[in-house]
Amino acid sequence: MSVLVVDVGTSGLRAAVVRPDGTVDGLHFRPFPPSSPFPGLVEFDAAAMATAVLEVAHAALADAGPVEAVGITAQRASTVVWERATGQPVGPGLGWQDLRTVVDCITAKAEHGLALAPNQTATKAKWLLDQHDPARSRDLCVGTVDSWLAWVLSNGSLHITDHTNAAVTGLLLPDASGWNERACAAMGVPASMLPTLVDSSGVAGAATALPGAPPLAALVGDQQGSLVGQSCVRPGQAKITFGTGAMLDMCTDGAPPATGNRSSAGTFPIVAWSRDGRCTWGVEAIMLSAGTNVEWLVSDLGILSDPAQSHEVAARCATSEGVVYVPALMGLGTPHWDYGARGTVLGLTRGTGREHLVRAVLEGVANRGADLVDAAVADAGLAVPSLRIDGGMSENPTFVRALADATGLPVEVSRYTEATTIGAAYLAGMAVGVWQGWDDVAAVWQPRQVVEPAGRTDRAAWARAVERARGWIPDLSALDF
Repeated sequence: MSVLVVDVGTSGLRAAVVRPDGTVDGLHFRPFPPSSPFPGLVEFDAAAMATAVLEVAHAALADAGPVEAVGITAQRASTVVWERATGQPVGPGLGWQDLRTVVDCITAKAEHGLALAPNQTATKAKWLLDQHDPARSRDLCVGTVDSWLAWVLSNGSLHITDHTNAAVTGLLLPDASGWNERACAAMGVPASMLPTLVDSSGVAGAATALPGAPPLAALVGDQQGSLVGQSCVRPGQAKITFGTGAMLDMCTDGAPPATGNRSSAGTFPIVAWSRDGRCTWGVEAIMLSAGTNVEWLVSDLGILSDPAQSHEVAARCATSEGVVYVPALMGLGTPHWDYGARGTVLGLTRGTGREHLVRAVLEGVANRGADLVDAAVADAGLAVPSLRIDGGMSENPTFVRALADATGLPVEVSRYTEATTIGAAYLAGMAVGVWQGWDDVAAVWQPRQVVEPAGRTDRAAWARAVERARGWIPDLSALDF
């Protein structure tokens, strides 16, 4: 009894079969980077995405054999609009990073009191409809990537999304009970175009585009997929995915929030998953740039040949010798939300070398990870017993050690760099009996390693460095989404 997962990220997509013991088989990957025709614009070809997804799904099944169910996990908030009759996209898909709707977000707050960000679906859907159906007279479907893939895998019979994806669109009611009519009206997005809400874990229909038409039994946003994939299924359990940016997600299982706006500590309420008609809640904290900082050392400064070399170089010195780096290349997310902050290096001396700067960069990202943990703990009121991590930076021993010391927590490193696939498999598998429930999911967790804190970072010095990085571009610092 196995599960096929289709996993579509920002720069690539994959399909794999997950076995009952949590191992992965038949993995097939395709690069699928978005295009940027102009600075700030991030687009993708939704039709080409559909073709590539079908290719990798068929290849995975051919290698690994039949499955009991199919799960979908995908980048959140990226938006596709397509013709209901033909299934053809009416324009480019807009990636979650696309910034063309910043002015619409400002207008939505000024005129309608709606706190929307450009990385949500709401203004992206408005822009696409304004371009391709200004009169709102066509029979169109509006959806996120999970909705689009469910349509593709079901040969057009399913237009659905789950609560984890819907909750980050800006168009859902705060308690996730349905679409927000006021927000939809303000954005000019007819509710008739939006997908039907379904559970993250539950059979929604048949994936008739695949051999044997297995049941489509899970939809989940990528970060929540990683949360479940790292078995963070009890209140207070948290994970951080360290990729280009970084996302902390924590299961809280509290009451539905009164608002979807971010808290005073800078986190957002999220639906961690939904099952049996009930939403389980959590909080999310966001780091705008994580692995990007290491790429900067490689591609822009040219002091590393590849990201993996950062460990080797940083390990040549025991400390950064007082050098502190604030990773704010795109501003600061949780808890500060200062888009005008910029990357900052402090403490340089004539003796500062390449190894000190590289170590400072890794330690800076680790300190930002600790900021996310502190914010989530403050908002949830729950202690975090240990921190689970995945993503590309989780493979860097120097970084993992710095993270343990910055947080003061044991850091448990996932067996898989991308835990999203595993999480979608668990959700789909629970719907059809491969796993019986959350106790089974918790029992499957086996970290690749556990790194205990060996000391504690000077967090007061870190806070002073962050203050110096803030407000560098005042006009951007004034923005509040």
